[in-house]
Amino acid sequence: MANLAYKLRPQSLEEFFGQKHLVGEGRLLRRLIENKTLSSLIFWGPPGSGKTTLAKIIARSSGLELVELSAVSAGKEDLKKIIQKGLKTILFIDEIHRWNKAQQDALLPFVENGQVILIGATTENPSFEVISPLLSRCRVFVLEGLGLEDLNKILDRGLKELKIKIKPDAQELLIRLSGGDARIMLNALELCQEKIITIEEIQEVFQTKTAGIYDKKADEHYNTISAFIKSMRGSDPDAALYYLSRMLINGEDPKFIARRMIIFSCEDIGLADRGALIQANACFDAVTKIWVPEAQRILASTVLYLATAKKSRAVENALHKAMQVATDFPNEPIPLHLRNAPTKLMKELGYAKDYGWSEKYVGPLTGQSFLPEKLKNLKFFEDPRKV
Repeated sequence: MANLAYKLRPQSLEEFFGQKHLVGEGRLLRRLIENKTLSSLIFWGPPGSGKTTLAKIIARSSGLELVELSAVSAGKEDLKKIIQKGLKTILFIDEIHRWNKAQQDALLPFVENGQVILIGATTENPSFEVISPLLSRCRVFVLEGLGLEDLNKILDRGLKELKIKIKPDAQELLIRLSGGDARIMLNALELCQEKIITIEEIQEVFQTKTAGIYDKKADEHYNTISAFIKSMRGSDPDAALYYLSRMLINGEDPKFIARRMIIFSCEDIGLADRGALIQANACFDAVTKIWVPEAQRILASTVLYLATAKKSRAVENALHKAMQVATDFPNEPIPLHLRNAPTKLMKELGYAKDYGWSEKYVGPLTGQSFLPEKLKNLKFFEDPRKV
């Protein structure tokens, strides 16, 4: 027996919810479908946003045979069987990012000659997960997580199909815990046993208070840590705490977060607050000893310190400038007065000449530069403590 999500799958664009930026009136993907001017496509978007459904609608409108493969279980041999039929085919590959380079390479000649119109679906960034030659032959469409309005419409259809009702607070929780994934929402709805669904039943079905698309190896991981760092850089402790909490709830490694804060303390605070690095380093040391859940408080304390500390990029900027000059001028002669003179010959050649080292003064006695002659007037560092 087909599950609810399958039974409610839209059969046409008129029944399709969401992605108006792609399939709304006059939008590019809609025009391609209506005009049957199809080319190979990559759909990149979160789970449950309609990637598979759009592929089926495209195939139905084109009149071409649709062959579906899951990159999790299918490989080159499955592709060969499809190609041997000799028919022009729409090939839908779900989770195409799971195919390795050799498997993706095998697709190229058939996409190139038009025998296969590829529709790849991925939750991962195709820039990193799809090989460049294949990506260049496909048009990438970015799907968005379904919004509240669309999810409510889909939920209404599910409730009518099952002939049940849901209390407003339970409906809000169901949509929130679904994380924008219509399939998760409908599957959860189907598990409910009461004729009028309550918030307690939704909590029992999900067995959690939160749901998300966070994956420690995927885009959302990098998006979240980026937002976390930028919130601290922008001195917004509330936003920084939110992103910290979001990472912790989704099981992020506390040591990863602490390491990033050590880097941040040097890059974005530096000498403006010399306690920042001490705090961040102590945080890393502490979370390796304490671990979660108690380590959450240590992380939060450090986040608040770093977010509210005075910011300065002086160290980072100075290092960047110095590294660039060292790259451009890697072999400039070290000034003679700065060189060691362990032998008589070296002293006769002027090594260490006119260099003083006493309690009162350290440096060239004649006002010469510490830098090589060609670079002697360069300044890399602007001390934030003197600004």
